Amino acid sequence: QVQLVESGGGLVQAGGSLRLSCAASGRTFSDYDMGWFRQAPGKERGFVAAIRWSGGYTYYADSVKGRFTISRDNAKNTVYLQMNSLKPEDTAVYYCAAHPRPLAGSLYLAQTYVYWGQGTQVTVSS
Repeated sequence: QVQLVESGGGLVQAGGSLRLSCAASGRTFSDYDMGWFRQAPGKERGFVAAIRWSGGYTYYADSVKGRFTISRDNAKNTVYLQMNSLKPEDTAVYYCAAHPRPLAGSLYLAQTYVYWGQGTQVTVSS
């Protein structure tokens, strides 16, 4: 089992940047593929980005490609989401999630992930 705690959310103007962090504790962090999802009010939780256990492969939603970067530091048990050129439509609660190896399912789907953090609010003002 792994526990996930997100941080780094906040209020930022459009065009600005934020870096989210997700600290993991429990089992060996490199045993997990990691993902970021977000949920805006009245909308379903949607995929943002994912990274394989080794950091060698990354995946992005089309809406964030070229603006967001997912990365991980297995020595620090942390996954990051660098968000640049933020837009008001990026406003949401952002969640990190973990899926234990071996991968079973699609990293684009929330249902694939077993463990979730509590979320961190990101608000982008226009």
